[in-house]
Amino acid sequence: MESSYKLTHLRELESESMFVLREVAAQFENPVLLFSGGKDSIVVAHLARKAFWPAKIPFPLMHIDTGHNFPETIEFRDKFMDKIGARLIVASVQDSIDQGKIVEEKGFNASRNALQITPLLDAIEEHKFDCALGGARRDEEKARAKERFFSHRDDFGQWDPKNQRPELWNLFNGKKNMGEHFRVFPISNWTEMDIWQYILLEEIEIPNLYFSHMRECFERDGVILGKTDFIETRDTEEVKPMQVRFRTIGDATCTGAVLSEASTLEDIIDEVASTRVTERGGRSDDKRSEAAMEDRKKQGYF
Repeated sequence: MESSYKLTHLRELESESMFVLREVAAQFENPVLLFSGGKDSIVVAHLARKAFWPAKIPFPLMHIDTGHNFPETIEFRDKFMDKIGARLIVASVQDSIDQGKIVEEKGFNASRNALQITPLLDAIEEHKFDCALGGARRDEEKARAKERFFSHRDDFGQWDPKNQRPELWNLFNGKKNMGEHFRVFPISNWTEMDIWQYILLEEIEIPNLYFSHMRECFERDGVILGKTDFIETRDTEEVKPMQVRFRTIGDATCTGAVLSEASTLEDIIDEVASTRVTERGGRSDDKRSEAAMEDRKKQGYF
């Protein structure tokens, strides 16, 4: 039997998110769900399945592939798509580089994370998507805290944080001009703790990267990075086995791990309850400037 807290808290969040998902289906002609293989996008896909059950999810899922993903992420993504029977669209950063649309960063701190903007906007235009659903939450980062549920993007895919539409009494305005689109965030009001408690409650499968495991890692600028073929290490950086897990899953070049022995969902929940660092505290791309995330979002980032 579920506790009264879970019934009144997690179920209320679930109901709100499913309402937003149904509003998207009602207001937009051609939406898409952005899927990274991370816990938040997995939860949004799970909510979409519940919102439209017994029918299938009425829109495709899209992954912006940096080419620098953890192998475990891609393996999980493909298994997940087979499980839910969804159509997957993959937009590739490497293709945009090969076409000369973007230039790859160089140097030890090079990352493809920000380069996802171009293939994302190109895919939205190519497939004529008028709405892109995402798994961003307001508690993640101060720029994301400014987002509405329905976040308008102009015909260049840009976001203006100073010019957003009011959302009173859960009334969402999806009106737009030709060429414009919306980003919609159904789990805006969820916290990291809510996500983990809901995953436990619903018994949702997630990638094993989130659980404690041994991995070859090194430390750079206070961030623990997993050693991959995509990252060039300095002579002064010692690569050694570490007992770690990841709180977020993104481009391997900028996604930091945390030292952890949390091997179960219950362990993770206990760990999250006691930590004083946000889950994006280990994302090196967010540390490039004080407003790094907001600058990327203004250009069309998730």
